[in-house]
Amino acid sequence: MSKADKQLREADKALSEADKQSVIEAALAARQQSIAPFSRFLVGAAVRTDTGKIFTGCNIESASYGLTVCAERVAIWKALSEGERNFTNLAIAVDTQTLTPPCGTCRQIIWEFAKHADIVMVNLRDERETVHIENLLPRAFDARFLKEVSGKK
Repeated sequence: MSKADKQLREADKALSEADKQSVIEAALAARQQSIAPFSRFLVGAAVRTDTGKIFTGCNIESASYGLTVCAERVAIWKALSEGERNFTNLAIAVDTQTLTPPCGTCRQIIWEFAKHADIVMVNLRDERETVHIENLLPRAFDARFLKEVSGKK
């Protein structure tokens, strides 16, 4: 590999880290907007598109607990509602000692709409871990199963 190729590869890696950091910072900021009067469990999320746009979300609780919405879904739905379809990074920020993965419902939404995104879980102690949805949701349910059934009489 030439010296120029090595420099390009290093620049790409640095850009990738900078992209990841900007998504993390957006998720941390979004966490401050959480409305969690019952659990006091504040969560922020941010998703980056392949064009570099970042969409954020926070969890919003309802007195009717079933109507509560998670930060990850808010961020993804905001991006989808603006016409975005390709995501590169998703950051989830929570103030816990143990890094907090997405809930089961969010895992399903991530699988369906952001399955190629790197998922970075972070806390306020600057600890982080990058995971992929296929590790969080093995044997995921998706539209291919519906197609199998719809083809039968």
